[in-house]
Amino acid sequence: MKKILLLALAAAGAVVVRKKMADGRDEQALWAEATDTVRKAH
Repeated sequence: MKKILLLALAAAGAVVVRKKMADGRDEQALWAEATDTVRKAH
């Protein structure tokens, strides 16, 4: 029973970490877009 509980906790932890990484990547993409230099039209 303890093994199943530990496995479930590890899986939940992995999901949380993966979501935080994805959120960080999305945030970084927004900042990159917001701070990108503006190109002048020719």
